[in-house]
Amino acid sequence: MSNKTAQAERLRQRFALYDTNGDGRIERGDLEAEARRIVEAFGEQEKSPKAQALLQAYPHMWDYMVEQAGLDAGQSLTVEQFVEIADAQMLSQGAVGFSTMLRPSIRAMVDLCDVDGDGEVDQQEFRKWLGAIGSDIDADEAFRQVDTDGSGRLSVDELVAAVGKYHAGELDAPLLGV
Repeated sequence: MSNKTAQAERLRQRFALYDTNGDGRIERGDLEAEARRIVEAFGEQEKSPKAQALLQAYPHMWDYMVEQAGLDAGQSLTVEQFVEIADAQMLSQGAVGFSTMLRPSIRAMVDLCDVDGDGEVDQQEFRKWLGAIGSDIDADEAFRQVDTDGSGRLSVDELVAAVGKYHAGELDAPLLGV
């Protein structure tokens, strides 16, 4: 499978994850629902600062994507539109695009599962992360792949880079779920 094919397929999978009501379109409310599902999976109260950060980050990502695509805020997207916009706003812009779109949600995810408060994710916290997003990948193997500096902890930078590599077809660890 070519990288372009893998990229498009992974974006389609991401679309299906975000299409929380299964109507074949995604809208801001779908990302809000996905964020709520993750907060609940972590057992966090919605009013907590950690939960609020994630509950704001997902819709913010949507708003940014829609704005960059020149669409109206209330519009919904088909899978084809989503793939096109995500490709233009993330894949085509490389690390800068991923950082701009995903850093706030990844930062919020790190904060949500960071039990010891050090601003990074250890292997146990990472297992909890993958469990909360419903991933069935080998958490320990994925951790080894993402821990590029070998510190035994995952920084926001490592996680943003890993999500970028996943969507570019260079890594097989779906860290935001699929």
